[in-house]
Amino acid sequence: MRAPTGDQYELEFGDLTATITQVAAGIRTLRYGGADIVEPFPEDATPPSADGIVLMPWPNRVKDGVWELDGVPQRLALTEPALGNASHGLLRYRPYTLVERSDSAVTQAATIYPEAGYPFILDTTVTHELDTEGLTVTHTVTNRGDRSAPVAIGAHPYLRIGDVPATQLRLTVHAGTRFETDDRLNVTGEAPVAGTRFDLSEGTVVADLDLNDGFGDLRAPAEHVLAAPDGRTVTLWGDASFAYVQVFTHRAFATKEPGEVALAVEPMTAPANALNTGQGLHWVEPGETWTAEWGIRPRGFASDSYLASWG
Repeated sequence: MRAPTGDQYELEFGDLTATITQVAAGIRTLRYGGADIVEPFPEDATPPSADGIVLMPWPNRVKDGVWELDGVPQRLALTEPALGNASHGLLRYRPYTLVERSDSAVTQAATIYPEAGYPFILDTTVTHELDTEGLTVTHTVTNRGDRSAPVAIGAHPYLRIGDVPATQLRLTVHAGTRFETDDRLNVTGEAPVAGTRFDLSEGTVVADLDLNDGFGDLRAPAEHVLAAPDGRTVTLWGDASFAYVQVFTHRAFATKEPGEVALAVEPMTAPANALNTGQGLHWVEPGETWTAEWGIRPRGFASDSYLASWG
């Protein structure tokens, strides 16, 4: 039988392994020395709660699925009907086409064609590569149309460190602001985190967190660190384009027992509702190619000596 996420690309670099999917160019598994560093899901399943997928051409939510282009309302499909929003872009359920692969890397491509609410044509690629840094993910977006196109990129990994319960891990995010939201998770404002429970700059135990929040004003370079009591860390990093991050402590994740937490740390080039606010949007000109990069870096594992020998 065919997997719900299409073809499965198995990658290997020393003690690093990954499974990348054809549908949504997702990360189904990522392991270092046999330890999971993202939440895996079975080959015969769809990604639970957007686990590992690419979010294009916008991450997070567009309020009511409506935005304006040159004064003309654009109406997107409401893919989050319970909250009445358009969520996570247009490629969540679409298959990519294989461009190139090696033992340690795979590049896939998908085209966004004009549709209701988004009248643009974009060629996109995603490269997943295992290297001395861990996993590096490179996105390209090329505008094949005749007008500027508003674009934002995101991804939806859930981080973990082997079998250590997420509640015992400590998360550090160096952000200056948090995006306040209403009861439909739509942004209502941006406020400083200093002096609030949303200041994660000193590291906070995940058990003490209850978040589905976006953060901005990130310290450069953007590095969000998950640490285990035994000293192992998993860092999600992004280049200058990834100036925002969403943190979600999911307590009803499909593959978790009741009461357990799955921790999403989602790199984003723009915050929620950017098609309306313009914040963080990248306007790709006709014929232009925009490139952005992020990755996941494990350290403190028994296999570190292998990567060090390659560095």
